[in-house]
Amino acid sequence: MKHLVSRFVENESGATAIEYGLIAALISVVIITAITTLGKNLTNTFTTVSGKI
Repeated sequence: MKHLVSRFVENESGATAIEYGLIAALISVVIITAITTLGKNLTNTFTTVSGKI
C-alpha cells in the first residue's frame, strides 16, 4: 500500500495534461479576442470605404 501511495504522489502526467489544457484554453481566448477585434476593425473599414464610394 505504501508503494502504491508513493507511486501516485510521484506521478506527474496528470498535472502535465492539466497544464497543457490550461495553456490551450488561454491561447484560445487570445485568438478569439484577436479575431473579434480584427472583425470589428474590418467592419469599420469596409463601412468607411463603402460610404465614400
